[in-house]
Amino acid sequence: MSGFTVSSTVDAVAIGNFDGMHRGHQTLFDQLGDNGGIVVIEHYRSTLTPHIYRSYFTELPIFFYDFDLIREMRPEKFVEKLQRNFPNLRRIVVGEDFLFGLNRSGNVERLKELFRGEVIAIKEVTLNDQPIHSRFIRKMIEAGDMEQANEMLGRPYEIWGDVIRGQGIGKEKLVPTINLKSERFLFPKAGVYATETAIDGCYFPSVSFVGHRQTTDGAFAIETHLIDQTVSKVQGKVSIRWHRYLRENRKFDSLDALKAQIAKDIEVAHEKR
Repeated sequence: MSGFTVSSTVDAVAIGNFDGMHRGHQTLFDQLGDNGGIVVIEHYRSTLTPHIYRSYFTELPIFFYDFDLIREMRPEKFVEKLQRNFPNLRRIVVGEDFLFGLNRSGNVERLKELFRGEVIAIKEVTLNDQPIHSRFIRKMIEAGDMEQANEMLGRPYEIWGDVIRGQGIGKEKLVPTINLKSERFLFPKAGVYATETAIDGCYFPSVSFVGHRQTTDGAFAIETHLIDQTVSKVQGKVSIRWHRYLRENRKFDSLDALKAQIAKDIEVAHEKR
């Protein structure tokens, strides 16, 4: 991955925001060839794969353009910038609804007029007759519909976070959990999920909770329990892949009742692996 720079090795680029790096985006990337690169127009509102996390889902180099720094450029100035940053650029790949430049005044036809090379416009990609767009995937995740969201992504939805200290009651009175602090990612609907948790690059079946801890302190938390695994002294960054929604978040009358429900959650998640 690379930041804003000049690259003489890249001869084809895909341009877009690419939040999610989903199936539709991958269709653009497939047109780039061996020396391709990805130009991300970074709005800093990306929540599915914010900033450098996009690099987990491609082997192509990524170059970031800050939207606030290019939004006032006229279309011709934007194309000049591309050709300056990529001197050997021969191909540009975009979606057919691509707009660029000041007041979104440039479109695919204008791009073809300005660029001295090939422009490929990819038609809208669909899944089961539904267009694949990041905004639809976000709505599915917010509704807890992980299976459909993952179908559109072409992979399990994944978030990263830093390990933090929890309440201290999980290991003693409930089940041991890893607690995460995560920023900029879109969180699934509050509740309990069948997941996979990655520690040092190894993925373990897990059950994860996201939401406010209604039975204890009421604080917002992301907690994950590894199924049939014991990992001590977990530190640094951990990721969670969200597979299936198991149940809603609710308040229990006691810790014993909560512990009994967690055991059921683990059993259900284990059965559906």
